[in-house]
Amino acid sequence: MKKVEIVVCIKQVPDTTEVKIDPVKNTLIRDGVPSIVNPFDEYAAEAAIKIKEQYGGKVTVLTMGPTQAVSALRKCLAMGADEAVLISDRAFAGADTWATSYSLAKAIEKIGKPDIIFCGKMAIDGDTAQVGPGIAEHLHLPQTTYVQKIREVHKDHLVVERAFEGGFEVIKVQLPAVIAVDKAIGEPRYPSVKGSIKASRMPVSIWSAADIDAPAEKTGLNGSCTQVMQIFTPEVKIQSEMLKGETDEQLCNLLIKKLQAAEIV
Repeated sequence: MKKVEIVVCIKQVPDTTEVKIDPVKNTLIRDGVPSIVNPFDEYAAEAAIKIKEQYGGKVTVLTMGPTQAVSALRKCLAMGADEAVLISDRAFAGADTWATSYSLAKAIEKIGKPDIIFCGKMAIDGDTAQVGPGIAEHLHLPQTTYVQKIREVHKDHLVVERAFEGGFEVIKVQLPAVIAVDKAIGEPRYPSVKGSIKASRMPVSIWSAADIDAPAEKTGLNGSCTQVMQIFTPEVKIQSEMLKGETDEQLCNLLIKKLQAAEIV
């Protein structure tokens, strides 16, 4: 079995418990909101590091964002990744999932030819689950999503379990491939003090759009197929009514009549 070259795509996201929405700009208010590594991406990093530990090789973590995203990369370095790359440029601003996946794909091409590209199944700030499949499309690679277990690793293919509602399926995936993982893949390790100190001293490569040969018309807002027209917090209305009856049958009949009147059933 040859050593495995792996790229893990991660994202720094606002802690969703602290998120607020600007009612004028319809954008997330990030100022003063703590940032974290997207939790599903930590599971992806753990899966990659485990494969490296078992078979040898290299794990490179990659993200797109402002310079503050370096802290997210360093957490993955502290977990056991070997190299880190940040693509950061004003040209990337306003990117939707299609333009984001394009820019990441161009960065992956510059990194080299990895055997496996790991992603989390989705980012908790967007919940689209589109970037991983988008990377696969741009790179013309096979992909498998919602992977909950890596059963076998071979030089030219993986055997994985893909989760779906009520069960899972076993899939053979030809390499190179994009693998989007679910949290069942394995709990991420907690970075050690020694690992954190080492990660703080490791270099992080920062590439611009020009560095990855990404033309302006395909990145950021210019390269986006979609635009967010409105973001709002849904208004929640709660109404309650106490039903009284002598028997369970009477209560049941009253409830059915109420539901029918509301055109629910």
